[in-house]
Amino acid sequence: MTSLNRPARLNRALLAVFGLLLLGSGCFAVAAHFSRLGFLDSDAALIPATADPPTWMLWVAAATAVILGLLVLRWLAAQLARRPKTRTWHLEHNPEEGNTELTANTATAPFLGDVATYPGVHHARATLAGTSRNPTLAIVISTEQGGDLTTINHRLTTHGLPRLRQALDLDDLPFTVEYRFTTHTGARAL
Repeated sequence: MTSLNRPARLNRALLAVFGLLLLGSGCFAVAAHFSRLGFLDSDAALIPATADPPTWMLWVAAATAVILGLLVLRWLAAQLARRPKTRTWHLEHNPEEGNTELTANTATAPFLGDVATYPGVHHARATLAGTSRNPTLAIVISTEQGGDLTTINHRLTTHGLPRLRQALDLDDLPFTVEYRFTTHTGARAL
């Protein structure tokens, strides 16, 4: 199993920073409300005067809101575009003798059938991307809450992936695995 890629680490770091900022803001507001901060008076007005703010302040607030909105939209778009692009592989050792084409879904179907039989696995999907010279495999496995990830990972690396590499005639197949937990305990689906 490979570690998280760079965008995933950055995504988690940004979410952690944003979460800490929100937590700090909430704690500050609660402490101010209950007069736990000596430099703030809980009975004082939030805005000391009723005059309109300067025009430049309204423009700064609007620009900040637009920038934050665009950043949030960019983050949401990045969440939707997670699957790598698949291709049809052209497997030809000798072009004069013929050409073999293999779609990525056809190549991964038997592999996913094997993975779905592992104990604790509820659902699995995989995306085989790249070319036959530079392939990559992205696997998403949904497991039951009590699923043993160590056993699943061991079966994956000693049984499923070697068979897939052999079927595709590859010496190396870089891969990533994402585990998702589910409370659903019904029949397994592919």
